Amino acid sequence: MNALETTKQWLGLGNILLILALCIPAAIVLEFTHGNPVLIFVVTAVGVVPLAGMIGQATESLAEKVGQRMGGLLNATLGNAAELIISLVALRAGLVSLVLASITGSVLGNLLLVLGLSLLAGGIKNGKQTFNRSNAGIDATLLILSVIALGIPSLFNWSLEPNFAAVEGLSIGASIAMLVMYGLIVLYSFTSQPNHDDPVMREAHAPSGWTSTHALIILVIAVALIVWLSEILVGAVEHVTESLGLSEFFIGIILIPLIGNAAEHLVAVQVALKNKMDLSLSIAIGSSLQIALFVAPLLVFLSLLLGNPMQLEFNQFELAAVAAAAFIAAFVSLDGESIWLEGAMLLMVYVILGLAFFFL
Repeated sequence: MNALETTKQWLGLGNILLILALCIPAAIVLEFTHGNPVLIFVVTAVGVVPLAGMIGQATESLAEKVGQRMGGLLNATLGNAAELIISLVALRAGLVSLVLASITGSVLGNLLLVLGLSLLAGGIKNGKQTFNRSNAGIDATLLILSVIALGIPSLFNWSLEPNFAAVEGLSIGASIAMLVMYGLIVLYSFTSQPNHDDPVMREAHAPSGWTSTHALIILVIAVALIVWLSEILVGAVEHVTESLGLSEFFIGIILIPLIGNAAEHLVAVQVALKNKMDLSLSIAIGSSLQIALFVAPLLVFLSLLLGNPMQLEFNQFELAAVAAAAFIAAFVSLDGESIWLEGAMLLMVYVILGLAFFFL
């Protein structure tokens, strides 16, 4: 192996995640030694990133073994496992507003930050990039529908309050409908004829070399460690809000989504640099669909089991931001081509929203 190949390996995503994994034992040590809460929060947050990457890699490896269609379902189910675990721990701690903000932040992060970075980086390196308009059109339509489904309970809940039974009934009913919609999307992916020559399919199912046993062990260990680190992370939130003057809302809408999805975000940018915009768009928009139609309604039911009921009730600023992001992402993807300027505009919108939420 020559020096150039060695350098490329060390600069690869896997090695970056391996270096970040050093924060996992550091976070545990800081927690047991009662270190500075802000330092604990930062180190723990960084430690979650490689674990999320390990879950993604293990899921892909298992997907190779169970076949393309079952693999797609497995990826859809575990695609946002890290954020789901953090949300469950936060719900158990009674931080419902933090979880609601993280749902909004995940959608915004995928549609503005991740897609923006992908278009910007890919456009600067490769010039004008093209992708499948048909697939992008379907994803854009589903994206708009998912945002509408997510927003309707909030709009009606403002009128139904203080009738708690009606508010909770609407959230549960809407959650059931959203899960059914997500199930129909999965069913469509099962029944449609896959194109094995599609570069998205080739890249997404590239062999990893892991055995099923290896992948399962990694998956179990990564999930267990994320649960542990999530407990530490959520426990430090109150101290961080007091020490840094950050609101719980800002932490939920900006920081938690970045922590839980950082590994997936890096992959989206990497494939855009390789001029594979179909896969990059699939990651950014597909993750938003999972959050809106699967994770959010699932958390509604799991919150009932945890004793801290969560309704699908977002404030007007969150709804406006998510709706704007969805329509912008849809318009950008409908023409089947992208330039770096579109990515820069998406990033500017994300920065402006981040500032607005900081001062809210």
